[in-house]
Amino acid sequence: QVQPVEFGGGSVQAGGSLRLSCVASGYTDCRLGMTWKWYRQAPGKEREFVSGIASDGTLSYADSVKGRFTISQDNANATVYLEMNSLKAEDTAIYYCKTARRCSRTYWQEYWGQGTQVTVSS
Repeated sequence: QVQPVEFGGGSVQAGGSLRLSCVASGYTDCRLGMTWKWYRQAPGKEREFVSGIASDGTLSYADSVKGRFTISQDNANATVYLEMNSLKAEDTAIYYCKTARRCSRTYWQEYWGQGTQVTVSS
């Protein structure tokens, strides 16, 4: 069973930076492909996509974080990072890591982390 664990959350002033990490430990037989995504959920709001890395390495970002956040991965260590710069109060949320592993041509198994709190004060 793969278990992602997020690190790096905390409190920062607006304009500051944080770097989140997500380490996915554990074993799975699903090794045909791997993706990573970061989501966030602010109080009273639905969980929303922030950034992702597709199995072919394609990067994607929500419009709200483009130019400020950078996602990267270290496959050898099953780790994904989210570098967050120029943080705004509206970036305050719990940030979740999700990794998906391809088991077959049509089936992916998804694994979620428990989340890490990011608080940006203005």
